[in-house]
Amino acid sequence: MTDTATYTVKGATGDWEIVVGLEVHAQVTANAKLFSGAATGFGAEPNSQVSLVDAAMPGMLPVLNGECVRQAVRTGLALNAQINKWSRFDRKNYFYADLPQGYQISQLYHPIVGEGAIAIETEAGDKSVVGIERIHLEQDAGKSVHDLHPTMSYVDLNRCGCALMEIVSKPDIRSPAEAGAYVAALRQLLRYVGSCDGNMDEGSMRADVNVSVRKPGAPFGTRTETKNVNSVRFIMQTVEVEARRQVDLIEGGGTVVQETRLFDPATATTRSMRSKEDAHDYRYFPDPDLLPVEFDDAYVADCLASLPELPVAKRARYTDVLGISAYNAAVLTADVETARYFDAVIAGIGTGSATAAANWVTSELFGALKKIGAAIEASPVSPAHAAELLALIGSGKISNSIGKQVLEAMIETGEGPAAIVAARGLEQVSDTGAIDAAIAAIIAGNADKVEQYKAGKEALFGFFVGQTMKAMGGKANPGVVNERLKALLGAA
Repeated sequence: MTDTATYTVKGATGDWEIVVGLEVHAQVTANAKLFSGAATGFGAEPNSQVSLVDAAMPGMLPVLNGECVRQAVRTGLALNAQINKWSRFDRKNYFYADLPQGYQISQLYHPIVGEGAIAIETEAGDKSVVGIERIHLEQDAGKSVHDLHPTMSYVDLNRCGCALMEIVSKPDIRSPAEAGAYVAALRQLLRYVGSCDGNMDEGSMRADVNVSVRKPGAPFGTRTETKNVNSVRFIMQTVEVEARRQVDLIEGGGTVVQETRLFDPATATTRSMRSKEDAHDYRYFPDPDLLPVEFDDAYVADCLASLPELPVAKRARYTDVLGISAYNAAVLTADVETARYFDAVIAGIGTGSATAAANWVTSELFGALKKIGAAIEASPVSPAHAAELLALIGSGKISNSIGKQVLEAMIETGEGPAAIVAARGLEQVSDTGAIDAAIAAIIAGNADKVEQYKAGKEALFGFFVGQTMKAMGGKANPGVVNERLKALLGAA
């Protein structure tokens, strides 16, 4: 499935094609680290979540966290990837101040997940499929802090040993927009699966961006790797500015060097960090303290059975089964929390009201939450109360306009809609006697407009509807008002 507009960088010598591969590091959702029992919570005091294993104290041996393995397998299955029932951990040797062991336990030669793919669509509607080369498990390093002292750097090892899934794409991405769409789609999938929370601001999902340029149809050029880019927007900017830098460098007679670079959000530029190592520079070898990871078909089947309904399947159900518009289905499934909320609303009100519920959630509820700056998972209106409100509107007990007032009260108080309607006397009036009395008074007070209406100025009907609703405090049933007005105006 490839329907992508060609994206090129314009240079003095003509068009250049961008080639991008992404290495996404996703912190695994687990209560403990990959090889120790230390906690993984974000925002803890520096060095307060560090076990003896994480600190690489003499004699400490790693013990594999089985939940991290399960989450990696579930992620691979969600990507329709090959699950390797035999995998192995390797030592990747390098020195860095926040890596106490002097090596990182990773998987190079025998990853836990093999090839897969993910379908993407850019905001412009261009569709393509990006191949996944592999997913391997590895431990994270700590964090060096350079801005707390004028002459010294500090090290926080809280993150050291946290489980990461490194999701390595194939070099199938050809534009900044595709790079952004790929990361957004991957983040969405991980959040649905529950294997990573996707909080890029907190560093639990970040990407190394590999970029090269070439003349269309030529062999791949020399790539650079820009490390630890932590937002979709910054990833797109990195692709664009690094490709432009390489084109300008080549056309100016220079040579692209294989190196590691950093993206500076303040200047929207990349800068050199160090030369890019190859695999042999890390002296990989099997970790002698860890046995290979082996599991059977039953384990894989159990992981598959644990997967929730994924975004593509959910969108199809919303449109094909529930009759929701394609646009609303895309909005409701864009984030797992929104989809969960909507599914809970439907469970409360029934599938027959799915279209009305979709319209209400994407307009009324989203608008109300935006005003108070709340995410849907923190909504003061529970799915059960939302379903109750929609039922009141659908049954005619309250009008749409009254429903908006009730929603505002629900946001402010957290109370249920039925209680608000009862306490404030907001139930819709369908009593023809009360409505007829209000209409009679309006007709009597607007004889000139009645004559104009009867003479053919039918646009005045809206005036009479508005006056009647005003007289009834907005609580009259609009259908009954329309019906009684036509009858009484005709008889006037």
